[in-house]
Amino acid sequence: MSGDFGPRVLVPATVKYLRQHPGLFAYLIGDRSRIAPLLDSSVRHRTSIVHTDEVVAMDESPINALRHKKRSSIHLAVELVRNGDASACLSAGNTGALMAISKYFLKTIEGIDRPAICGALPSLYGHSYLLDMGANVDCEAEHLLQFARMASVMVSLMERKPLPTVALLNNGEEEIKGNSQVREAAQLLTEHDAINYIGYVEGHRIFEAVADIIVCDGFVGNIALKTSEGVASYILQKIRQEIKADFVSRCLSLFAWPALYRVRNSIDPRVFNGASLLGLQGVVVKSHGHADEKAFYHALEQAHMLMESNMIEQLDQVFSQTH
Repeated sequence: MSGDFGPRVLVPATVKYLRQHPGLFAYLIGDRSRIAPLLDSSVRHRTSIVHTDEVVAMDESPINALRHKKRSSIHLAVELVRNGDASACLSAGNTGALMAISKYFLKTIEGIDRPAICGALPSLYGHSYLLDMGANVDCEAEHLLQFARMASVMVSLMERKPLPTVALLNNGEEEIKGNSQVREAAQLLTEHDAINYIGYVEGHRIFEAVADIIVCDGFVGNIALKTSEGVASYILQKIRQEIKADFVSRCLSLFAWPALYRVRNSIDPRVFNGASLLGLQGVVVKSHGHADEKAFYHALEQAHMLMESNMIEQLDQVFSQTH
């Protein structure tokens, strides 16, 4: 019910995804009068509308949402996962509220102090995963180590890479660079046998495929994420402007269109929509608030892959070995 567009975008995206994946069933939580007219008859038997008219606003306090919005669509969605009725929860709503409610109902896996938001960013040869993207503004070195361990398990399952590479996002690649938190985290990562740690990476190398996983605190990660989205949007808009600038550019663009199309798709933030709230005892995925139909479709794809990956059980096994 939330995000910038609500049911008029999220429901059609879900209908499209269900058509292409006959084995899935979807709970749609929100205002029945707004959701039902958007459902297609071909998938109606594989959906169930859980009616509520209570919604968490995008600017609402997470604490207020947790304590006072107990019939909100986010609350009911997370409860379905907790009760075992749903295998994953996907929301485009208030990130803080989703995190607070998910942590309250699902709890963290034993050995994990804080869940982290982990999502993919484009790189020269596919994509890399960045965490934390905003859940934990203040972190200790031990938290960064936990982020690296969680992401290593997820990427090994999702990408079929037995030992994915891990780097720390820093203001330089030399060992002497970084604040005390980052330097201490580097020492912990170096000493951990199960992590394939390769050192520091600077911001301009996030997209060079130097590492499968890039770890940072949520303050730095959120700025990196939003900056990359802004740059991608700027490039795409600039290309459109230049193509339309004059008759010659429009004619030449016809020959360059196949290459431009590939570039557009490779950096389009919508393709990478859907970030996991990693570390919970259940699959919860956050879609961008201004996701359009294409973006939300990709978030559904991410949730689907995570719920089939056996990730929660693997994380529980990995962290139980050290506690």
